[in-house]
Amino acid sequence: MITQDDIRAAAARIAPHVRKTPVLRLEADALGLAYPIDLKLELFQHSGTFKARGAVNSLLSLDIPEAGVVAASGGNHGAAVAWAAAKLGVPARVFVPEIAGQTKIGLIRASGIEPDVVSGVYADAFEASEAYRAESGAVSIHAYDAAATLEGQGTLGMEIEDQLPDLDVLLVAVGGGGLIGGIASWYGDRLKIVAVEPERAPTLNAALRDGRDTTVEVGGVAVNSLGARQIGTLSYDVAVRYGIESVLVPDDAIVAAQEALWSSARVATEPGGAAALAALTGGAFEPMVGARVGVLVCGANIDPAPF
Repeated sequence: MITQDDIRAAAARIAPHVRKTPVLRLEADALGLAYPIDLKLELFQHSGTFKARGAVNSLLSLDIPEAGVVAASGGNHGAAVAWAAAKLGVPARVFVPEIAGQTKIGLIRASGIEPDVVSGVYADAFEASEAYRAESGAVSIHAYDAAATLEGQGTLGMEIEDQLPDLDVLLVAVGGGGLIGGIASWYGDRLKIVAVEPERAPTLNAALRDGRDTTVEVGGVAVNSLGARQIGTLSYDVAVRYGIESVLVPDDAIVAAQEALWSSARVATEPGGAAALAALTGGAFEPMVGARVGVLVCGANIDPAPF
């Protein structure tokens, strides 16, 4: 169980290395909603996502062997580990699937690491990374199912509460669950947290319905960031403990939310980063009247050409 004290310790550990990202209030007419919302713009974090928090915390809190670290990623975690490893002088190897895309693969290369690109999806990259770990003795930095990862991501919850203390509900996109697991570990039952997942990658939703070990087929526009086939064990337990609600959004709603963020606030986010907002603009979740609503915009790593 990740505690608030664990998260406070992680926050102190990573503070010299990560950014405190801004919040932005959008009035109701900006998005055609009946209420204003507060955006937490974590896409402005180093490496373009919240993943930098967990990566730095892992590198600073684990015993790193001479072989360094290894990570498997849909793209964003790999970019964060590569950035953090370069910053802290730690050898790293990163495995990603082809679907990660050139923007995310390019971010890894920009940190001085040539990624191992494999066929398939995140699960295939993870299998390859585990083979390398067994052979090399490197320590694995898990993208979403490790205590150090959740502690790092939990610092985002701590930061949101400091910036937006009056929130009634917070919408968070879910892939493998490390982000929502960390944030919910900070808040406990003091805030309603809603998990938002693509219809074509319903990982937590399916697990809450059918059990923790449920696996799903994944696809769709956000698969290279929200494409884990199975929810992390730690985050599943947190979701059950605090009664987290899960809603599903179709790809067209995600794309529409992505476009709305650009047109209303000139915020350019990848599909996974817009998924949480899609639950509101697409109608999958309707907050209580008068509720103060927060939305986490968690990822920036998209090909900039459409914008």
